[in-house]
Formats: sequence, C-alpha cells, structure tokens
Amino acid sequence: MTVQSEELREEVRRRYAESAQAVSTRVTETSCCDSSPVDLTCGQYRPEEIAAIPDAAAAASLGCGNPIAVAELREGEVVLDLGSGGGIDVLLSAARVGRTGFAFGLDMTDEMLELARRNAAEAGVDNVEFLRGYIEDIPLPDSSVDVVISNCVINLSVDKPAVFAEIHRVLKPGGRIGITDIVACDSLSAADRALRGDWVGCIAGALSRSEYENGLVGAGFADVSLTTTHEVADGLDSMIIRATRPQHSSS
Repeated sequence: MTVQSEELREEVRRRYAESAQAVSTRVTETSCCDSSPVDLTCGQYRPEEIAAIPDAAAAASLGCGNPIAVAELREGEVVLDLGSGGGIDVLLSAARVGRTGFAFGLDMTDEMLELARRNAAEAGVDNVEFLRGYIEDIPLPDSSVDVVISNCVINLSVDKPAVFAEIHRVLKPGGRIGITDIVACDSLSAADRALRGDWVGCIAGALSRSEYENGLVGAGFADVSLTTTHEVADGLDSMIIRATRPQHSSS
C-alpha cells in the first residue's frame, strides 16, 4: 500500500471513530448522503425497522441506502456486512435470517465495533459477530457466506479490486451481493469527482458505473446490475448493486 493510500485509510478510520464517539455522546452527525443532519441513511429504512433496533444503531448509520431491502435475505443464511459501523444492517440481517442464520459485521474502527457490540447486547441479539479487519482482507474462510451486503462503504476503499476479489472469495458458489454505494456517471473523471467532494465524504473515491461493472465482472461475478435510487451530487448517484458468484466458479 502506498503512503497516500495509508493516509486515506487513516483519514477514513479517524472520521468514523469520531462518528462513533459522537453517537455515544449524542452529538448530531452528518450522513455521506448530504450535508444535513443524519436522516437514517436518507430515509431508506422503514419505521418498523428503525423501531426494532437500539437508537444508537440508527444514529450511527452513515450510509446512502438500505441494503437489507435489496438483499432478499432468507432464513438460515449467513450474511456479511462490510463496513458494519454501529451495526444497523447486521442487526436487521440477524432478524431476517433467524435463529438458524448468522450475521457478521466487519469494520476497521475500534470505536464503531465497541458501539456495535453494545447495540447487539442491548437488542438481545446473539446470532451476530463483529470482526475487526479490512474489507480488502476479509477475516473469514473461503466460500463461507451466502450474502455480502454493504452500505456506502466500498467507495471509501483504497483498493477496490481487492475488495471485489475478497467478496468473491468468501461467497459460496451461488452466493450474491446486495450493496448500496455512491457511483459516478461515466462522464466524470477522477478529478471531476474530487472537485465534487472529498474521499471521506464518499465522493472522490467513488467508482464510475463502468468501473464498478467491470470490476465485478473482472472478479468473477455474473448477473451484475446497478440501479439508481437517488442523486447525491451532480453526476453522482446512490445505487443498488447486485451480482452473483456463479455456481461453478473457483475462488
């Protein structure tokens, strides 16, 4: 990893550590969806979903959508949430997959992991585990997960090909992804994206639509689709990303 990449990763870690601390002290935070006070990832969660989790889990949600709404989780499945933050999507996933299923959350920020574990304990949810690590190097075995979800996190990675390769590796053959992320239109250069926002704000590091599609296909995914949900900046949209690991693919 380059010095610049390490500095960007540390900037992201520091920003989300501050977010976790702010939630713990009830300081209003902002979502990467916009510059207004956090609105539960732009209002993408249903009231009954928010009511089912601790307030701190909802308050720590800094994403751009609701991956639970598109992942089509089923009873007994194993789910992995990349960049799990305060645990909102892990807790909601755990409810969907039931007692015979399991939900992992992966985050690199100690403060977010501590907050997520407190939220799980408060909610009385025990079919979850929060792991410390990087989404470019997932600490789970090959072919161990049915579904990978993520909410406005992959754009923050400094090595997105590694993220896609790792997602493919941990998914079981036939497994799938249900991701929400910020995606740029193909006409915007990397310099254009940087002018519209910084890396930590989920803008400068966003892939273009073609880059996202090609990255997933290059990692071995099939049935790749990107669907726009709403605009977050000029030429940048929040999108739902779906793809599957083919049944007969190798790690």
